[in-house]
Amino acid sequence: MASTQWRDSKLHGCEEADRKSTQKTSRDLLSSIPKQKAWMRSDHIYQYQNFWYGAAELQGVISMQRNFKALDTDLIVATYPKCGTTWLKALSFAIINRYHFNTATSKQHHPLLTNNPHLLLPFLDHVYSADRNPDLTCFSVNNRLLATHFPLAPLLESIKDSNCKLIYICRDPKDTFVSFWHFIAKIRTKNLENISLEEFCKQFCDGVVEYGSFWDHAVGYWKMSLQFPERVLFLKYEELKKEPNLHVIKLAEFLGYPFSAEEESGGVVEELLELCSFDHLSNLEVNKNGKLPSLEIGCNTFFRRGEVGDHVNYLTPAMIERLDKITEEKFLGYGLKLG
Repeated sequence: MASTQWRDSKLHGCEEADRKSTQKTSRDLLSSIPKQKAWMRSDHIYQYQNFWYGAAELQGVISMQRNFKALDTDLIVATYPKCGTTWLKALSFAIINRYHFNTATSKQHHPLLTNNPHLLLPFLDHVYSADRNPDLTCFSVNNRLLATHFPLAPLLESIKDSNCKLIYICRDPKDTFVSFWHFIAKIRTKNLENISLEEFCKQFCDGVVEYGSFWDHAVGYWKMSLQFPERVLFLKYEELKKEPNLHVIKLAEFLGYPFSAEEESGGVVEELLELCSFDHLSNLEVNKNGKLPSLEIGCNTFFRRGEVGDHVNYLTPAMIERLDKITEEKFLGYGLKLG
């Protein structure tokens, strides 16, 4: 008993020391790296390894890089903010767990009916900012189904020795920008001033926003998908919207949970798409009036319009031209086309 108590005490002491070390590293970094005014939930964002993060997200980056090691069976949903994250999380969760909710009775109790997708697939970003050694097994009944907004670079050390799979979704940067701006307006801390569309456009174009440059973020995952297509599935929001059946079947196969011929002929794909549709999810009670405790924001903030081409209702011709020009320059030579 004494030896067990000593071992547990020693383990706890090591964990506490590591936690304090991580916090000290984060504090030291905050005082030594470039920072800019933030518009979302903190006073500043900080540049670290060529990308920008809020203070909490930076803590998560450091903790994840120290402690997270991907398993061969891990499935990681990776996205830049406002590129279809909520939809892709819902689809991925529904696909790999559909055998547990495939009867008429169990469908009435599907977790997506009473839980926001972000509760079912919490972000590694937030999990590791709160706990250096979180229990990741609770993320799924089957494979560990994880999620992140982190760029590829901070993840590489954690995933390089595994055969885990990454699912990335990208979106027209003009629609991404408009959706991001609306999202910030909804969740920003009350003591922070509003940011105009013009001002945010400049910061977005410069890449000085949470999680950094949209274009650099996308290129990182795109290049890996070309090099390792068996490990990275690169989806485009507009294509998923246009041909959802085709791409959900492709997604299920990539995840390792392909639809059988019987499922396809029996309408299972259509049922899953309806369950995860914007109209259905946004009208559920949990997503209309529920809150995410970890982020202290309403679930309804993740549902605005989800339409392709919505940017034309907000952007000036000059903004559109500037965003298109950056896209052309940043993606030149990579063969990546969006919109």
